[in-house]
Amino acid sequence: MAFQILLNFFLAFLWMFLQVSFDATTFIVGYILGLVIVYAMRRFFHSRFYLYRVFAVIKLTLIFLRELVLSNLSVLKVILKPKLDMQPGIFALPTELESEWEITLLANLITLTPGTLVLDVSPDNKVLYVHAMDVPDVEDAIEGIKNSFEKAIMEVSRSC
Repeated sequence: MAFQILLNFFLAFLWMFLQVSFDATTFIVGYILGLVIVYAMRRFFHSRFYLYRVFAVIKLTLIFLRELVLSNLSVLKVILKPKLDMQPGIFALPTELESEWEITLLANLITLTPGTLVLDVSPDNKVLYVHAMDVPDVEDAIEGIKNSFEKAIMEVSRSC
């Protein structure tokens, strides 16, 4: 991916030098032309076209922001209720993520959303132990995390 980005920037600067114009619009035109060239040459690279990964990172960020707002609202509802009828719990979250940075990112995203906290990771990195402030159904909580954060992390990290 890094090679593709560098190649795209090189092509944009090359376009600027060929046009003998060193302003932002010439760079943007060169960058777009470089995108077309890199996309046309994508079969010669070992990883997928880098713009797919950029869009996946943006999607992961938007998913995190959505979950952050929704969990803040659910914590606010619990706090403002006159009677505390929440069901806290600890559950095991099996994960399909393989590398350490993927598991670390998942654990941090879970911990950064209010009302949840990753307590521990199993020695084989296959299970995360999560404490949730209000978890009426464990299976729904597991599927929610797997279908949002884990799926988006896999889209970012997988090369094909």
